[in-house]
Amino acid sequence: MAPVARKNEMTGGAAPMPAGSGSVAVVTASYAGDFERCRLLCETLDRHVTGFDSHMILVAGHDVRLFRQLESQHRIVVDERDLLPGWLHVVRDPASLFSRHLWLSFRTKPLRGWHVQQLRRIAIAGHVASDALLYCDSDVLFLRAFDCVSLWQSAGLRFLRREGALADPKLEEQRRWSANAARALGIEDSPASMADYIATVIAWRRDTLAEMCAHIEKTHGRHWVEVVASTRKFSECMLYGRFVDDVLDGAGHSPTADELCRIYWEGPEPREAELTDFVAGMSPGQVAVGLQSFVGTDLASIRRLIEAA
Repeated sequence: MAPVARKNEMTGGAAPMPAGSGSVAVVTASYAGDFERCRLLCETLDRHVTGFDSHMILVAGHDVRLFRQLESQHRIVVDERDLLPGWLHVVRDPASLFSRHLWLSFRTKPLRGWHVQQLRRIAIAGHVASDALLYCDSDVLFLRAFDCVSLWQSAGLRFLRREGALADPKLEEQRRWSANAARALGIEDSPASMADYIATVIAWRRDTLAEMCAHIEKTHGRHWVEVVASTRKFSECMLYGRFVDDVLDGAGHSPTADELCRIYWEGPEPREAELTDFVAGMSPGQVAVGLQSFVGTDLASIRRLIEAA
């Protein structure tokens, strides 16, 4: 996959774009265990979402052949080996009887697949021409019409920020992710930021991602992957959010606390009637639902939910 924008090139700061003027690509980082859920995402995205250039599915090299089934005129599968540095190597994990994978190098902590999915989401910015990237997790379903052009607003790109959310005592792990993001960005974290930036459908500016990576490398004198993955406790959403707020002072972004996707984060596997009630609880501004794959919702029930929506 030939890059159309040089990786980590400084852009001179994110400048606001007039509403509707920026192009958008949709990005999904996935893996074999979520393949059927990703298929459902693709079906609902094709049915309800407009205004985007392409849909890119980012996977490990050993999953490329499987995901090629989902390719279409506007959908491509991207091998992580075309995105991440060559010194990051994937191996079978003996601790899982070789059923799972580890990503190893002398420069980072040993990484699991969910860590590397986050790195792919950042790295893709150096390989696309679209002005913005709309990230959708594999377990997201679009149930209402959504035009990606609406992500561009008068002050810039729609930017999710839930101010004060991390004050919740239950979110200790998220506070650690935020603190580690501050460390990677070389910014003061005292008093600690209480803003949360995490969502399963979220938009980022490509030029801001490139500038963020360059900022990290300039600050630490090392590759941005090496810096971010020096700890296993990191969140790409926290990293981007802290960069926008604490380094760019919000330039080029239009903040909102309203999420595009309603998430079923945790709890017992929902029954079909409970799924119907969950969808009925979507707010007027929400266009998708996310049913976390680890909850184990039956795929046949999900497909019936899609057909009824």
